[in-house]
Amino acid sequence: MEHRGLGWPRLSRLLELLAALAVQAVRASAVAAASPDLCLWPMPLSVQTTPRVLHLSPDNFFFGHSSTSKAGPSCSLLQEAFRRYYDYIFGFYKWHHGSADLRVGVELQQLQVSVILDPECDTFPKISSDESYTLLVKGPVASLAANRVWGVLRGLETFSQLIYQDVYGTVGQLHFSILQKWPYVGDVLWGPAVHSSVVTRATSRGVPYVGCMGPSVVVRLTTGSYSSSHVYTPNDVRMVIEYARLRGIRIVPEFDSPGHTQSWGEGQKDLLTPCYKGKEPSGAFGPINPIWNTTYSFLSKFFKEISTVFPDEFIHLGGDEVDFDCWASNPEIQDFMRDKGFGRNFKKLESFYMQAVLDMISAINKNSIVWQEVFDDASKLMPGTVIQVWKVEDYTQEQSKVTEAGFPVILSAPWYLDWISYGQDWKRYYAVDPLSFEGSQEQKKLVIGGEACLWGEYVDATNLTPRLWPRASAVGERLWSHKDVRSLEDAYRRLTIHRCRMLRRGIAAEPVFTGYCDHEDRM
Repeated sequence: MEHRGLGWPRLSRLLELLAALAVQAVRASAVAAASPDLCLWPMPLSVQTTPRVLHLSPDNFFFGHSSTSKAGPSCSLLQEAFRRYYDYIFGFYKWHHGSADLRVGVELQQLQVSVILDPECDTFPKISSDESYTLLVKGPVASLAANRVWGVLRGLETFSQLIYQDVYGTVGQLHFSILQKWPYVGDVLWGPAVHSSVVTRATSRGVPYVGCMGPSVVVRLTTGSYSSSHVYTPNDVRMVIEYARLRGIRIVPEFDSPGHTQSWGEGQKDLLTPCYKGKEPSGAFGPINPIWNTTYSFLSKFFKEISTVFPDEFIHLGGDEVDFDCWASNPEIQDFMRDKGFGRNFKKLESFYMQAVLDMISAINKNSIVWQEVFDDASKLMPGTVIQVWKVEDYTQEQSKVTEAGFPVILSAPWYLDWISYGQDWKRYYAVDPLSFEGSQEQKKLVIGGEACLWGEYVDATNLTPRLWPRASAVGERLWSHKDVRSLEDAYRRLTIHRCRMLRRGIAAEPVFTGYCDHEDRM
C-alpha cells in the first residue's frame, strides 16, 4: 500500500487547527474555573447564562447611549460613570501590562445604555429612587436598560464584575449572554455602607462641622475638635455630597443630642447643662440644657441651615445614651420637672426635649431618624419617624414593638463592625435575618433597611478602609440579595474574589482568610 505524507501545507494547517482546539479547550476550562456568573457581589435576583464567551479589547470597547434613551451625552452623571467603570475594568491591567489586543472569537465592542423614563441626571438619590435594571450581553453590542440613572449605576457595577482576565492575559472575557437584576427600591441605609453620616456625632471631642450661618448667629461647634484639620468645612460637605451623588449614594447627616454633645458647649455658650455638687456648680457640664429657650432658638436656626446643606429628606437626630446625673443635680431642672409634673422621671424630660426637636424637623419639611431610646421612652413621635434599633440585647423583640406601633425600622444591632473578633466574623453578619422577629407581614414591611456601623474609638484614616472591607460586604448582600441566597461556602468563594476586585480598584480590603489574588501573579 502506498503511503503518502501529509505535506507541509496540510500539516501546518492541521497543527494550526489542533492548536486552536487546544486554546479553545483551555479557555473553556478557564471559563469554568473562573465562573464569573457565580462571582457577582451582591448576587442579583435573576441570572441566566450560556456557554458563549465574548472577548473585549480595551482599545476597541466603549460605553454609549441608545438612540432612544432619555439620557444622552449631556448627562454628566452617566458620562462620569462611563469613565469610572472603563477604568475599573481595564485600568489595572493597562497600568501593569499595557494594552492587550488579542481579538479571538466574538468580540464585545460596546455597552449601549438606555434610560427609559425621566433620567434624573441632575437630582439626588432618594429613599424611593428606582434602581432596577436589565442587562443583556450579546456580541458585538450589549445593552443596559433602566428606568432612571440610578439603575444604570447599579447595572454598570454588575457589568464590570462579569469581566475578568483570562489565563493568556487577554483583558475581558464575558461568560454571560443574559443577566437580569431584580427591581430594587432604594432605601435610606440599605446596602454595603458604613454609618452614612458625613457629619458624625461627637462621641469624644469632635464636632466636625463648620456652620455657615450669618454673622449674627455664628456657630463655632468645631471649637471642641481635635484640630482645625479634623473638621468638615461647607466646601468639604458639598464635595462629599456630590461625590456620593455621582455614585447613587445618599448622605444622611446625624447630629446626636441631647447627649454626646460635650464639645458643642465649647463653641456655643449656655447650651449645655451646668452640673452641681450639692448647692454649688461643680464646673462640669452635662447634656444639652432642655429647659432654656435659648437652646431651642439655637437649634431651630441650626437645623434650618442643615436642611439647606444636606439635600436628603432625612436628618438623624440621635437621642441615645443620655446620662441623667447632671440633669438630676441641677436645681433649675429639678424645679422645671416639678412644675411639669415629671417627678424624678428624667426619661420624660428627654422626651420633652426630643419632641421639640422633632417638631423643628417637621417644620422644615424633613423626616427624622432617631435611636431606639426615643421610642422606648414614650416620646410622642410623628407617623413616619424612623427608629434605628441598635441595642444587641433582645433586638428582635424591639423590632416587634416598634413595628407593632406602626413605625419604620432601620436595623443595626447585629452589624457593628467595630466589634472585632478572631476569625471570619463576616459569617456572623451574613447569617443575620433582619426579618426574624415575631410580627405580621405588614409589620415586616416596616423594616426599611439596615446599617453596618463603624464607630471611631479605635479607627482613623490609617485603618478605616481595611477594617470596613470586605466585612461590610456581608451585610450588603444580606440586605440587597434574595433571602434564599445564604450558602456560606458559595459566599466565601465569591467574597474572596470580590475582595481581590476591591484591591484592583485601589481599596485596601483586608483578607477574608489566607490566600492571595490572581492579579498578584501578573504584576
